[in-house]
Amino acid sequence: MTVPEDPSGPAPSVVLTGGAAAFPIRDFLTRTNVQFVYRDGEGPLGVAICMLPDGTRLESPTLAELAAHLGLMSPPSVDTYELVIVGAGPAGLAAAVYAASEGLHTGVIEREVPGGQAGTSSRIENYLGFPEGIAGVDLADRARSQAVKFGAEMLVLREVVAGSHSDGIFRSSLSDGSSVASRCVLCATGVSWRRLDVTGVDRLMHAGVYYGSAVSEAPGLQDRDVFVIGGGNSAGQAAMNFASVARKVTLVVRGAGLSASMSSYLSQRLDEAPNVVLRTHAEVAAVDGDDWLRTVTLRDTRDGQTNTEDAHALFICIGGAPHTDWARQANLAVDTGGYLVTGRDLLDPSITGDRVWGGQRDPYPLETSQPGVFAAGDARRGSTKRVSAAVGEGSMAVGLVHRFLTEG
Repeated sequence: MTVPEDPSGPAPSVVLTGGAAAFPIRDFLTRTNVQFVYRDGEGPLGVAICMLPDGTRLESPTLAELAAHLGLMSPPSVDTYELVIVGAGPAGLAAAVYAASEGLHTGVIEREVPGGQAGTSSRIENYLGFPEGIAGVDLADRARSQAVKFGAEMLVLREVVAGSHSDGIFRSSLSDGSSVASRCVLCATGVSWRRLDVTGVDRLMHAGVYYGSAVSEAPGLQDRDVFVIGGGNSAGQAAMNFASVARKVTLVVRGAGLSASMSSYLSQRLDEAPNVVLRTHAEVAAVDGDDWLRTVTLRDTRDGQTNTEDAHALFICIGGAPHTDWARQANLAVDTGGYLVTGRDLLDPSITGDRVWGGQRDPYPLETSQPGVFAAGDARRGSTKRVSAAVGEGSMAVGLVHRFLTEG
């Protein structure tokens, strides 16, 4: 796929060449709203080349290296924040907006780029105030800009790997070797896509096989055959987005239909789309190809029969597991699925296995087993996996942070 240059528009910030090796960079530039031109297949095989406007040439840079050159990386500006938010999905961004606007020194640590899984959605149509829908990357960029305007600091492409607490201060150790201190922490790390353990997936990753909707790939799917795995809203939105350019989109679900896992407005649109095919009681058994995906083999979950079909792209949107490894290392209580336990659930031995709350008061809503550490969004046990719910929890968490800082 080549994104054409527009001589009437502004000069691109980055010129990117390369094949599958360029996908992570292309996806990063798309999700951070950095203008770029992509020239597919040019340059050495397996190498991504980035040409920056100042003439700098980067060969297969890490995302952190590229972000540093683009001015997207900055160190913390204070020794101790009042609130550190771990994760910049809808919950984390909402919390950042409200915390910073209310005068709290706020730092946001994000292992990738702001937006989370919602940021990869081609269109979010059931969010309040956007009757025509909004692309996930645009919603995330607006929220990020709003939070930064109020003074929140975005520490992107860094991951919390450990946490500790001493003398009323939380210290979060980051993947780049640095650390940040804060009086409160909000864990809004969301979920990661569940991996598909199928022959050929790892070999063809970024060469026709992708996790999530990978909206940056849509221009290259003109008149192609596309497969999407998953029965949730993310899979449905991806299928509708690709249907606008692809010859055919096959949506693969293990269940008997979509009603149990997808918003009704979206499943109805899929039913009405002439080039979307719904394959129920089905799973992907294998994928194959040479230097690019060529075929997908589906298996009927009822009788085990298989059939192989031509395919140019496969997008895997099969739900996720909570991204809470760092929280486990910090001895925060999680349930059997790895989700953070909060509020009065901490007092229920059937959930935690023991009364793990150690405070002298009852835990606040959204508070984890460590007083002063809160959780919001998809990583929290019992959360509703919707953008609006995550935004509401992130906003609610700020009020609880104020209460903790005032009352302890």
